[in-house]
Amino acid sequence: MEQRLSIVTLGVEDLESSTGFYERLGWRRSMTKSAGIMFFQAGGTVLALYPRHALAEDANLAENGHGFRGFSLAYNTRSREEVDSVLAEAEAAGAKILKPANNAFWGGYSGYFADPDGFAWEVAWNPFFEIAEDGRVQLPD
Repeated sequence: MEQRLSIVTLGVEDLESSTGFYERLGWRRSMTKSAGIMFFQAGGTVLALYPRHALAEDANLAENGHGFRGFSLAYNTRSREEVDSVLAEAEAAGAKILKPANNAFWGGYSGYFADPDGFAWEVAWNPFFEIAEDGRVQLPD
């Protein structure tokens, strides 16, 4: 298996509402003619939104479960100041701020917001990660 992540699919309660949230963040949909699922190109990865009940059914899993889901998504910024800007933009688009930005123990600056379905997004500036022009994070050796 090659070392890569292709698509992150979020199981959402209301597909149209969740799509609107990401569009208010400035994300552009891809494959706009696809029905019942929404796609956003995110650098070399794709973010997909799919009805929660249908995603659970497709994976042969129970639909129930709330609270911390055991993972977070992350958006890395090019500057410390951009963290505050992105958190404010997310809140204006309808996100709930989970943790205001502050200095992180690992030397950066970060905070968290939750999208309308409660998925946690970390917004972080990491002085040790380089971000390419196309948005890809380049990990140091």
